[in-house]
Amino acid sequence: MRVVIQRTAHASVSIGGRQKSAIGHGMLVLLGVEDGDGREDIDWLCRKIVNLRIFDDEQGVMNRSVLESGGDILVVSQFTLYASTKKGNRPSYIRAARPEVSVPLYEQFCAELSAALGKPVGTGEFGADMQVELLNDGPVTICIDTKNKE
Repeated sequence: MRVVIQRTAHASVSIGGRQKSAIGHGMLVLLGVEDGDGREDIDWLCRKIVNLRIFDDEQGVMNRSVLESGGDILVVSQFTLYASTKKGNRPSYIRAARPEVSVPLYEQFCAELSAALGKPVGTGEFGADMQVELLNDGPVTICIDTKNKE
């Protein structure tokens, strides 16, 4: 699994002109699922995300997690995180898991992340044409891949 995490002042996702989810202070998490990803990847990544110290403490130092700062999380599926641009100019997405694999893992990831956060996470809609808006706070953007744990 691969994520791009952006610390937000606010973020939202809309589908067909209708807002599906919105958050204020917190994280926008773009999630890509690869063949071979599983429960272990979800468990590790959810713990990492909710404990990632990217929010400022009283001294203005990034020393607080989303849990400690009381922030929200918005999760959007993003198969394009597995784009390969090695040959030509048209990206290949063959490393991204097919929907029959990625949809259950995306749903499981959102449920576990909600449990770890202690409140519901906002979501997009898997496979939909979504418009994502955010005000990146910092800016702070972090990339994490479960294949690079060590």
